[in-house]
Amino acid sequence: MRHPSRPTFRSPPQPSGRALVLLAHPTLHRSRANAALIDAARGVEGVTVHDLYDCYPDFDVDAEREQALLSAHPLIVLQFPFYWYSAPALVKQWMDLVLEFGWAYGPGGRALEGKTMLCALTTGGGEAAYQPDGVNRFTIPELLRPFEQTAHLCKLRWADPFVVHGVHRDDPQALLDAGRRYADRIRALSAEVSP
Repeated sequence: MRHPSRPTFRSPPQPSGRALVLLAHPTLHRSRANAALIDAARGVEGVTVHDLYDCYPDFDVDAEREQALLSAHPLIVLQFPFYWYSAPALVKQWMDLVLEFGWAYGPGGRALEGKTMLCALTTGGGEAAYQPDGVNRFTIPELLRPFEQTAHLCKLRWADPFVVHGVHRDDPQALLDAGRRYADRIRALSAEVSP
């Protein structure tokens, strides 16, 4: 069941759009950072925001609906908080059910070919924590290799990730700035992709 204070960003499949932002945050009502980012994304023309936890609180993902959304957008943005070096659990469920053999990859699996994928994530730790000499030992691009390989297998163009570090600091101006950078990044990538 949807949390009563959770904002609803549910969007129906659109026949055309430049970018699909798949929001995957299980507790969005407690995340100022992800809320600021998604608000900024919603302000970009041609963006469809699709809140996976709002649509699928029981993890019962409608693969056909999701495939229709993916097919209708040349830019696919996966936005999530970076929990334990990965995405929240619903992202894995979504990938397992939606990115089907014969549709997204494998013989005949060309539905996503030529589209662009961007991971947009927030971290609690600062940027220094995600360095070889930092507490987490690996960089964000290294930790996102499974997502990059998924994009490669599905014939998606991989865009360098958009990362907002240190979101546990209470800095409203930094979040506004991050939202502006996020919107600019979505606009720039949208301009590069074919409709």
